[in-house]
Amino acid sequence: MRVILDCDPGIDDTYALIWLTAAAHAGLLELECVTTTAGNVEADQCAQNAAWILQLCGLPIVSLAAGLPGPLEHELTTTPETHGDMGLGYATAPERHIEHDFDALWIDAIERGTDDLHLIVTGPMTNLAAFAQAHPDHFAQLKHITVMGGAVNYPGNTTPCAEWNFWVDPHAAHVVFETARTPITLCPLNVTEQMLLTPEALTRFIADLGDTPIAAHLEAITRFYFEFHEEVGEGYQAQIHDLLTVLVALGYVESTFRLSTITVEPSSHLTRGTVIDDVKGMWEREPNARILTSADIAGAWASFGRACQIHARVTAGDADLMELRHLRADD
Repeated sequence: MRVILDCDPGIDDTYALIWLTAAAHAGLLELECVTTTAGNVEADQCAQNAAWILQLCGLPIVSLAAGLPGPLEHELTTTPETHGDMGLGYATAPERHIEHDFDALWIDAIERGTDDLHLIVTGPMTNLAAFAQAHPDHFAQLKHITVMGGAVNYPGNTTPCAEWNFWVDPHAAHVVFETARTPITLCPLNVTEQMLLTPEALTRFIADLGDTPIAAHLEAITRFYFEFHEEVGEGYQAQIHDLLTVLVALGYVESTFRLSTITVEPSSHLTRGTVIDDVKGMWEREPNARILTSADIAGAWASFGRACQIHARVTAGDADLMELRHLRADD
C-alpha cells in the first residue's frame, strides 16, 4: 500500500502524520510523499510544519513539497484562532528550504501504478483541483481518493451549513467532484467530529510514545486545540478529524458508507462551501461520492495508541523494526 498525503498541518494533521509514519516504520505502507495546501496556515508554513513532524517521527527522508499558495478564486483565510499563528499550537517548527514541485511528486507516484496508491486530502482541495485541471490524464488514473471535508445534511463548523476545508476553497471542491472518474471517499463532519481527544487520552498517548522526539512536543501542539474547542463551547477536548480520515482511507477502522451524487456550492454568499447531496437521485447521475456514515471511534483511537507504541519501539532500537527498516532500504 502506497500513500500520498496532501495536508495543511495543522494540529489534527499532526496526529495523521504520527500514525502514517508509525505504519511506515512497521512496514504496513510506503509513504510516497507529503504535500501541503494553503489552509490552516500558508502552504509553505504547512510544509515547514510537516517537515518537522516527519523529522520528529523518524522519517525525514519522505519527499515533501508545498502546493498552490492560495485557493483557486477566493482570498486565503487561515485559522490562527484554531491552530495558532504558525499552525502547530504553542510549538514552532524550524525553518527549512521548501520545494514546490508537488505535481511532479504526484505524477511520479501515479506513473508507478495506482492499484495500491491512496491519495488522502486532509485540507482544502486546492492542489487536487489544480492537478485535475493541469493533468487530467493522470488525475483520471487515481483509483483511491479520500478527502476530509464537508457537512452532509449536517450543521457546518464555519457557517451554518459549510465545513472549513470546503468553505476555504469551494471552487476546488466543486471542480474535484464534478470531474471525478470514480467515487471519492468523503469523510464529513457528521462523523469526524466524533473523533474526540481528551486530556486524559493525550497523557496516555504521550506515555505510549516514550522517549520519542515527538512526545516532547505533542502536549504543546495539542493544548492550543483544547483551548480553542473550549472557547467555542465544545468542551476541553479536541476533534481530530484528519487522523480518522487516514484510518478510514486505508481500512484501519471499521466503517460504513453510502454512495451518492454530490456537488459543492462555490459562489453563493450564504451557502459557499455547502454540500448538496442528491439523496433521492433526482439528478439521475452516477455516484461521485462514497460518504462515510459511521466509524468505530474507539477502534480508531486504539489504532493510534498502537502507532505510538511503534514509535517508542523505533526510538528504543527494537531489533525487529530495525531489520524491517533495513530490508525496505534494500528494496
